[in-house]
Amino acid sequence: MTLHVRRYHLFVLLAFIAPLGCHSINSDTSAPSETPELPTVLDGFRVESWYLPDDDLLGFVKIPSGMFRMGSDRSLDAQAFENERWSPSASQGLVDVGEFYISRSEVTIAQFALFVDETGTQVSPAALSGKPDHPVTSVSWPDALAYCRWLQSVLSTSENTPTELRELFGDGWRVTLPNEAEWEKAARGTDGRTYPWGNAPRQDAANYSASDTQPVGNGMCVGCPYGLSDMAGNVWELTRSRYLPYPFTETPNQDLTTDALFVMRGGSYADGANLIRTTTRGGADPGVRRPFIGFRVAITR
Repeated sequence: MTLHVRRYHLFVLLAFIAPLGCHSINSDTSAPSETPELPTVLDGFRVESWYLPDDDLLGFVKIPSGMFRMGSDRSLDAQAFENERWSPSASQGLVDVGEFYISRSEVTIAQFALFVDETGTQVSPAALSGKPDHPVTSVSWPDALAYCRWLQSVLSTSENTPTELRELFGDGWRVTLPNEAEWEKAARGTDGRTYPWGNAPRQDAANYSASDTQPVGNGMCVGCPYGLSDMAGNVWELTRSRYLPYPFTETPNQDLTTDALFVMRGGSYADGANLIRTTTRGGADPGVRRPFIGFRVAITR
């Protein structure tokens, strides 16, 4: 599959179209993946709990249910792109998001490497190179969903899983990628802010306009609505939503036999301040693997 841009996409990442489009979904998975030696100690993470963060809910943060304003336009934010406008008659739209949990930080190389080691999944060698506490990159959309399925299988059956999370799985909740509305609410809260911390860029709050990724959590934002890290910069984050014009609608049936792009959010270390805003929308072919694309996970109903 290749990346395509339809007229209505008004695709924001114009500079990325050519490099993304030349990449085949199977071009770098012809040989079994060799996982790096996993660390026996990793500061801030529980080695015995799949290298997830060392806190009460293994790094998952509850986002309460309720309405928030989604989208933007140049009357609200001079940097807004046309694909962020809600409709011809409205700059933003109210979206009611049910309660969900989202990982405090992006999935790390250590977390992803353990999944590859335990399942034998074939992925790009580039996904397994780098420091264990940096975000995993060079992963495709199916790679990310495969990690989600594996994480759900281990969390739902292990005694190391916090009771609150085990009860969610018993009630039918699942580990997956956040949808586009969930991601935006988690990034900006309910007050319509331009960046996770407010309305002006802050170099001390995010990794952007830089040369490489940083350890996850390095962009921890005290002033952000839910205390999440790296919702701006570090790596673009894949979501489970198809890239479609607003108004936002959930698309539960993901048929990869049809031509489709999937939304990615948050910008990367290589981007400027205009691409790390809470409303910036990017899109990628599901088979694309690039060094500036990663993901974080959610637990939803």
